[in-house]
Amino acid sequence: MPSLLLEAEGTDVGFWVSVNWPWLWTVSWLIIDNVIRVVALFVVPRNRRPTAGMAWLLAIFFFPVPGLLFFLLIGGNRLPKRLRRRQEEVNRRVAELAAREERTLATPLETLPSGLRNAVMLGRSLGAQPMMRGNSASICIDYEESLARIAAAIREAEEYVYIEFYILVLDDTTADVFAAMREAKARGLEVRVLLDYISSLRNPGFRRTARALDDMGVEWSYMLPVRPWRGQWQRPDLRNHRKIVVIDGRVGFMGSQNLVDSSYNKSSNRRRGLHWKDIMVRVEGPTVLGLEAVFLGDWFIETGELANEPDASRFRDHQPGDLDCQVLPSGPGFGNENNLQVFVSLLYTAVRRISITSPYFVPDGAIMHALRAAIARGVAVELFVSEIGDQPMVYHAQRSYYEELLRAGVRILMFRPPYILHSKHFTVDDDVAVVGSSNMDQRSFNLNMEVSTVIYGESFVRDLDEVNDYYRANSREMTAEEWARQPLRSRLLDGLARLTSALQ
Repeated sequence: MPSLLLEAEGTDVGFWVSVNWPWLWTVSWLIIDNVIRVVALFVVPRNRRPTAGMAWLLAIFFFPVPGLLFFLLIGGNRLPKRLRRRQEEVNRRVAELAAREERTLATPLETLPSGLRNAVMLGRSLGAQPMMRGNSASICIDYEESLARIAAAIREAEEYVYIEFYILVLDDTTADVFAAMREAKARGLEVRVLLDYISSLRNPGFRRTARALDDMGVEWSYMLPVRPWRGQWQRPDLRNHRKIVVIDGRVGFMGSQNLVDSSYNKSSNRRRGLHWKDIMVRVEGPTVLGLEAVFLGDWFIETGELANEPDASRFRDHQPGDLDCQVLPSGPGFGNENNLQVFVSLLYTAVRRISITSPYFVPDGAIMHALRAAIARGVAVELFVSEIGDQPMVYHAQRSYYEELLRAGVRILMFRPPYILHSKHFTVDDDVAVVGSSNMDQRSFNLNMEVSTVIYGESFVRDLDEVNDYYRANSREMTAEEWARQPLRSRLLDGLARLTSALQ
């Protein structure tokens, strides 16, 4: 036996037998470990905000291989090249349409207060549409009533119906909207539907919903599908979060509400008795053309099909109201965090008051600076949030800002259970409001495709003030004394969640 080993040692087999494998694996691992960390120093901080870059570097330095894999999976927010090219084409076409109609339908900038004028011009330069005059808008915060109004409007359609929702599910609550869509298609109308892919998979009833859309014969498509086997891939949590309905180019709906039961049909929500409180705004007037342009742009991005551009001629002689509205689409296809920049610009115009409603309030540093500056110059600031959360990480990340907000002088009003306050809007003084799908968090500013509308008009702000009165009557205020009694465990969870919120 010894002789055989000696012979083996003189051959290639002998070499492999004599290798110190544990030592070799250790050295190889150290080399890979350090290469990952060094490369991360060059790659991660590039074109990334410092807080996000630092969070990613910490993750990679502590857990090199898992951190690297996680970074490769969700570390970028760019659309695939094919979709970026289509988005560029959409932006070009919308810009051409806006330039043609700006002279006849746009609000003259000189008629706007200087602060709002600057915000409108900023939004316009970053991808928003012109501010259009002559609109009307009505608010609905009753969940089932909003769906009933959408169904009724679809039944009055004469030409076409465009529907786009982050979550769109056929269930008992939404059945009437689906029935109205079926009736519209049976009348020979053009019916197109867009729904987000990942959110569809995550919600019960997605197969039933797809079958229903197929059966009624409407044209429909998933948004941002993640199907590598079909060559469809991007960051999995890069989502289209918009909620839009357009009917005949005359009536539009937008806001925070999804087309799904208020419990989201999830057993965990039903066990807790949770229901969502939302806001939807029905608009009429030239601003509907802006919503239609957003829908048609998303349709082209997903299907490659160019539809007829919005017809602005119908509003040249008839304008339904006296509100000025600017549609602000945002998302990775626009860059520059255009919704964040416009929001911050508007906050800096406040003279008397700011009221913010956001279910997921994880503010950018620029928003915190704007709120502190507003309070310093005597502006009253209030924030409406939910007392309980449906997403633990975001809920704790939001809570991590409460102490800072309370010290700055912000009133925090928490909407009582068993409701999740899901509305997304804010008002500045007595004449400016923003309503839409965009939260005030990093996801809405960097990752999601969103749509908001800047509305200028005292009548609309009065209506939104009544909504805030309802929130206030059903909320309780968080005080600095109560916050000081938070247990150590909660503070730890809040702080850790705040760190992870920057991982993008």
